[in-house]
Amino acid sequence: MPSMQHEGLLLLFRNRPTLAPKLMRDVLGLELPPYSEARVESAELTEVVPTEYRADLVVLLLEGTPVFAIVVEVQLSRDEDKRKTWPLYLTSLRSRVGCPTALLVVAPDEAMARWCAQPIPLGHPEFVLRPLVVGPDAIPVLVDEQQARRDPELAVLSALAHGHEAVGQAIAQTVMAAVAGLEAERVRLYVDLALSSLSEAARRSLEALMRSGNYEYQSEFAREFVAKGLQEGLQKGREEGREEGREEGREEGREEGREEGRQEGRHEGERTALFEVLDARGFEVDEAVRQQILDCTDQDQLKSWLRKAVTVESVQELFSKVAASKPDASKAGKQGRTTKASKSRSKR
Repeated sequence: MPSMQHEGLLLLFRNRPTLAPKLMRDVLGLELPPYSEARVESAELTEVVPTEYRADLVVLLLEGTPVFAIVVEVQLSRDEDKRKTWPLYLTSLRSRVGCPTALLVVAPDEAMARWCAQPIPLGHPEFVLRPLVVGPDAIPVLVDEQQARRDPELAVLSALAHGHEAVGQAIAQTVMAAVAGLEAERVRLYVDLALSSLSEAARRSLEALMRSGNYEYQSEFAREFVAKGLQEGLQKGREEGREEGREEGREEGREEGREEGRQEGRHEGERTALFEVLDARGFEVDEAVRQQILDCTDQDQLKSWLRKAVTVESVQELFSKVAASKPDASKAGKQGRTTKASKSRSKR
């Protein structure tokens, strides 16, 4: 079953058909014929082969009529059957569109890129397919925001190829700036892909930066993204917490370990969502407030703060309302005792 990363990579090329010829020309140095249009073509090669043979994506370059066709394949793991069908894709597509064809394989992992680049001999003399492969070494490290805005798909591809490197966090921040102005679904997909590519340390560092209030969102997209993703983020945090709890319980062999892990996961989900809402609303969270939230292990209290964070006018108001309820309760108690005492005296 295709993974999120596999489908996400394909969407980069589907959303911007010119990305495939750009990589072939600018990165791999392949000469392409002049063209005025690039469009996604049907990937079902049904004219000369059974329908179960389907390429990941086909991009057709046109200058009035088709002048060049590109089969785009995303490869994240070894699959010997793919190497058997890649030559078939090219010959079938050439028969259908009547123009030269080429195979472009995108492999964000270096070892996988080397495997994909191995020649495929067909048996006929000099009939050898040498796949054109774009691996991490060929994908630029893109941290220039202006360039990323011009080509957000290339910025996401850069994050997927280099996210686990030291520069990963900078690339992810560039992606978050580059997606400003795109439709909500593409924003969500591109940011998710960029963040999923980061190492655990880089993810935590970026999260801390966003919580600190020192990170400036480049547009209103962030507020919309946070608002729409709030429930999803909460649910994801809770699920991850439950999974961590189960793993911890298995390692320690104690049921209480599992429950503790699940509970902490729920707390962490609520805290993360609370920080995101406060950040999205432009509130500065100082160290004392941050520590108060991090120290809180009362699930109901965290939920209460999260609900209030949507409407309060300041961070102080978030906590002052909770504190104000105690005097009211005390007055109510005194009033109740006074009333009872009055009734007692009247009876006498």
